[in-house]
Amino acid sequence: MLLEPETWVAIGFVVFVGGLGYIGVHKMLAKALDDRGNRIKAELDEAAKLKSEALALVAEYRRKREAAEGEAQSIIAGAKAEAERMAAEAQAKAEEFVARRTKMAETKIAQAEAQAVADVRNAAAEAAVAAAEQILREQTTGQVAADLIAKGIADIGKKLN
Repeated sequence: MLLEPETWVAIGFVVFVGGLGYIGVHKMLAKALDDRGNRIKAELDEAAKLKSEALALVAEYRRKREAAEGEAQSIIAGAKAEAERMAAEAQAKAEEFVARRTKMAETKIAQAEAQAVADVRNAAAEAAVAAAEQILREQTTGQVAADLIAKGIADIGKKLN
């Protein structure tokens, strides 16, 4: 049995493994594997931490976006309300302006009408006086005519004033 090569391979293998065990290779391998496992665990923990921070940032930005959208909606609503108020105010001012201009025009028309009526009355009175004077001159003569003319002119002058 000692002469067989398989026996010497087995003995060499046992000596080699025993030598590795004596040197402490198995401890070094276990330590290297443990260190690698710890590094991987630390990287996984860091990745989980970064993931949770990223999720928190995403949630925060979503809240900020929703708040900004709400603020934008309120600004738009305020602008619409302000525009409607300004339009109503402009409409009221326009209506007031038209009413004021209409009243001024009506007042001017009434004044012009009153002036025209007064001018027509004055012209009619003057024409009537002139016609009456002419008729009286032609038909009346003497002192009676002069008295009538003077009295008529005085009466017409009183009525005009």
